[in-house]
Amino acid sequence: MRFTNPQRVFQIDTEEAFLSLALELFDYQSTHVPVYRDYCKLILKKSPTALHEIPFLPIDFFKSHLVKSTQLDSQITFKSSGTSNQIRSQHQICDLTIYEESFVLSYEKHLGKLENHVIFALLPNYIEQGESSLVYMVQHLITLTKSNLSKFVLHDIHALKTGYQDALQAGKTPVIIGVSYALLDLIDQDFSFEHALIIETGGMKGRRKELSKSALHETLSAGLNVKNIYSEYGMTELLSQAYATKHGLFGTPNWMRVLIRDTDDPLHLLNAEGKTGGINVIDLANIYSCSFIATQDLGKINNNQFEILGRFDHSDIRGCNLLIN
Repeated sequence: MRFTNPQRVFQIDTEEAFLSLALELFDYQSTHVPVYRDYCKLILKKSPTALHEIPFLPIDFFKSHLVKSTQLDSQITFKSSGTSNQIRSQHQICDLTIYEESFVLSYEKHLGKLENHVIFALLPNYIEQGESSLVYMVQHLITLTKSNLSKFVLHDIHALKTGYQDALQAGKTPVIIGVSYALLDLIDQDFSFEHALIIETGGMKGRRKELSKSALHETLSAGLNVKNIYSEYGMTELLSQAYATKHGLFGTPNWMRVLIRDTDDPLHLLNAEGKTGGINVIDLANIYSCSFIATQDLGKINNNQFEILGRFDHSDIRGCNLLIN
């Protein structure tokens, strides 16, 4: 059974509309997604009527269970990045058009029209491992720039420098989107990218020592000669992305919300602004998997935006042991 009129997700324009659709999606997913249905049965005492009453599925279930409506076939399976000895999360996608519309609308809302950009992608580890939702997204964005200058750049930094200059001559904004360690490697080229829009996707992937967001952005800003570093917040388990355009504060599209949970009581949400806790994401574009996810990220909310402060260290999110096979 398909969800009725999925396009409603992208038409949300009020908090009332968001709540109404979130509750409708909860009903759909708690019926048609078996692992979420079983999880809700274990912890839910009554049917939710507000966002804070909806159960959030610990993200590690995407590693151990199929998180998908069993009544629909998947069109593609995306897998998370990781080292060779790690279990990779899997997200089976039943409708790629929803994913594509979600990431295009969010990109253009926060960063500008794709037709005005030339995109250079520095995502070597994602390409090497394959089955990456990020690579799929960036490839689609590259196509929509309608520029033969847009491309993936692996090791040919000379091509990046040349492409950057050609983009400027064409009157386009060069956009360099890359994993953190690849952007840091770019600093060694001693080349000014002062007119580029630099977007880091986070993560050293074991290639370099982890840095705080502020330290990473300060290093990149100075090394690449740009005033501001942008960030993209996304993951295999989500079909939507948030973007930080300044000061490390992320804004979300209208169909996405971030809530903060108590690190000692994962079923309790913190409603005070500025308090640090675990990040719960509501992504209404996740129609055929789960829209309500408890991530392994730590953060806080400021002025309706959120900040990433780190991750839970060496431990799974509490609650994952509830459904061990």
